[in-house]
Amino acid sequence: MAIKPAYVKKTGNLLLERYPDAFTTDFEQNKDSVDKLTNVESKGVRNRIAGYVTRKKGAQVPA
Repeated sequence: MAIKPAYVKKTGNLLLERYPDAFTTDFEQNKDSVDKLTNVESKGVRNRIAGYVTRKKGAQVPA
């Protein structure tokens, strides 16, 4: 697993904290959510954040 830059983790965790229902385990949907909820202009950074959020959501076990 690659080491993610701190800004990807910080932004991803902040988005999950503020908007937990906006994200799922679907990468494509998460890309749209990141695009709507942030002002990230770079497609690459947006995709990294969406990928990080997708992995975090997939790792969570529903209670």
